[in-house]
Amino acid sequence: MPQTGKNESVIKFNYFIASSLINIKYRDGRKNFKLYKGAEKVFYNIDSIANANECVIVEGEMDVLSLHEAGVKNSVSVPNGATLGNNNLDYLDNCIDYFVDKEKIVIAVDNDEAGQALQAELIRRLGAEVCYVADFNDCKDANEYLIKYSKEELADVILKAKPVPLENVTTFRDVEEEVIDFVENGFKPGFQIGLGNFDNIFSTYTGQFITVTGIPSSGKSDWVDQMCIGYNRNYSWKTAYASPENTPTYLHAHKLVRKLWGGMPSKSDVGSERWKNITEHVNDNFYFIDMERYSLDAILKKGAELVKRKGIKCLVIDPYNKVRDLSGNMSDVNMYTMEYLTKIEIFARKYDVLVIIVAHPTKMYKDNNGNIEEPTMYNIKGGGEWYDASYHGLLVHRNYELKTVKVKVLKVKFQNLGENGAEAHFKWESNSGLYEPMPDINEQALPWEG
Repeated sequence: MPQTGKNESVIKFNYFIASSLINIKYRDGRKNFKLYKGAEKVFYNIDSIANANECVIVEGEMDVLSLHEAGVKNSVSVPNGATLGNNNLDYLDNCIDYFVDKEKIVIAVDNDEAGQALQAELIRRLGAEVCYVADFNDCKDANEYLIKYSKEELADVILKAKPVPLENVTTFRDVEEEVIDFVENGFKPGFQIGLGNFDNIFSTYTGQFITVTGIPSSGKSDWVDQMCIGYNRNYSWKTAYASPENTPTYLHAHKLVRKLWGGMPSKSDVGSERWKNITEHVNDNFYFIDMERYSLDAILKKGAELVKRKGIKCLVIDPYNKVRDLSGNMSDVNMYTMEYLTKIEIFARKYDVLVIIVAHPTKMYKDNNGNIEEPTMYNIKGGGEWYDASYHGLLVHRNYELKTVKVKVLKVKFQNLGENGAEAHFKWESNSGLYEPMPDINEQALPWEG
């Protein structure tokens, strides 16, 4: 065992799919364990639910054995427990087809903070409408409950699992924990991208959407890539892009590789260990939705599928005018815009995803000096609906002569998440496409031009 550096007496847990041995976990008496490196990650005992209408998900192999003892044989375990702050559910990606037809999924994970985070992610991925939650009361997990009580009482816990609260119906008890947390701690900090000057003026929650605007060729798409890379680095978020203008796809993928690489890879880099690691990371964390004809309903349907199958936390629509709502009211631009943004908000909240929409202004105006004025959200087609409906709004404005970029907060919904009108300034490095924060400057010291 690697933890002790010597041979140990162990229990061997065999991981099968369709009766084929996929992996083996070895566990000693002190709960040290190891899996075969590089083997596919799958649920333990997954074959038991192949033909079942219902199943139970637990957090350890011993919990599966405990439920088996209690007569509940259609249970599976995650292979590597729960980790607070970063639940990588690649095993769910590999086994998602086992769950798509289930009428009832009981989530019976550990009664601790990490286990509850895993529970929330499983509900998000599998769908609240089929999920039930088991309560082990004063025990941590199924195994502890079996030891303290009895197999009959453990079976009863699974039988009495409560359904996840219905969508669109909320009672105080459903949100009581959040209310208590708010009373005790106030607003939770928002998610940030890891660039200090921007993080000081803007952050966000999931379940919301951000509108990003700017004049043509100002770097809106490139800045959105920077945000998605930042969220991925900080929180392991996966992103799906619906980007009709960001084609061909291999060039967009190349942009992401450059940002992660920190420069422009050369011929000699192809095939290197670093190349393999970075390209594998892009492959596993960024997905490109390619369609002959993009429509909003089709994109949101594919986004929902990617939530379930890949666990995405961010969806990018770039640009808005190339992803049409074919069922929208085209004769009334304000109504069309509001219906469009309402669909996005419903999707974001249902799947706890951050949606970023790139929207071009319809017209550009020049000031008395001939410089193109910075657009606002009111310059987007649909005008005031964009400002009213968007949770947040950002302006991206590039000065090609000075190779600088300004990102300005046009709107932030909650005061604790940012500062309306605040700006962050960057140097843009063309080889890597990375943004380097600049010291605070003012408009007089830096003449922004179109």
